[in-house]
Amino acid sequence: MLEQTLAVLKDDSPDFVSVTYGAAGSTRERTVEITKWIKQDLGIEAMAHLSCVGEPTDRLIEILGEIRETSIDNVLALRGDPPRGETEWKPHPRGLRWSIELIDLIRSQFEFCIGAACFPEVHPEAENLEQDLLYAKRKVDAGASFLITQLFFDNEDYFRFVERARAIDIDVPIIAGIMPITNFEQIKRFTSMCGATIPGELHAQLETHHSTDDPEAVLELGVAYATLQCADLLARGAPGIHFYTLNKSPATRAIMAALKAARPWERVVSEAKELA
Repeated sequence: MLEQTLAVLKDDSPDFVSVTYGAAGSTRERTVEITKWIKQDLGIEAMAHLSCVGEPTDRLIEILGEIRETSIDNVLALRGDPPRGETEWKPHPRGLRWSIELIDLIRSQFEFCIGAACFPEVHPEAENLEQDLLYAKRKVDAGASFLITQLFFDNEDYFRFVERARAIDIDVPIIAGIMPITNFEQIKRFTSMCGATIPGELHAQLETHHSTDDPEAVLELGVAYATLQCADLLARGAPGIHFYTLNKSPATRAIMAALKAARPWERVVSEAKELA
């Protein structure tokens, strides 16, 4: 499934493909192999995810060394979620507790371009948006060169987050994370885990299609909604879109085809020229 998806997505010339720990049921070692295969065999820039979950610090250093040996330049540094079946996140007794510590470790010993996560609707464990923004600022100060947002469905959440981030001198690119809805039950699980919300009208339409056992209508609505969402983001200056594809290409490819035809990013250039 993963290899077929990537072979198809290569035609869309993505800037990079990110590989999560455990992609396609793999071990962390296998994840490094997949990342190497993507870059060296497929010729697509790859970004390896690395989290603090379940590993002592010395093992994290070993993994980073293995990633470096594969000529990978980019690492997304994450704290990580609790292991499957557990609700509370616990650090390894000889490991790291926070993503900032992982960013510090990478920056001090390696020359990777480091990415980090941010949360337009606030991380579920943060007290409030102000605290969450300050934590994002600490990630950037520690060495993160760009941020990728958690999935969201209301673009105003993204633009408010970016505005407030700029106000506290977070000056790195903030890439919008978009997950096309292809399955109603699946997206409900994802949003419940990460704290994202589905706007009321969209939720109602999805629920109607789901209740009438019409998965094709759910998929069509999800693709249409994500296409409009991405067009608006790019037209209003978002630096890029990171698609959460879940190893499936059709929805993302349909959105990409529509965006390439409409070219919403050119509106930003045109408006800038008119104001000049």
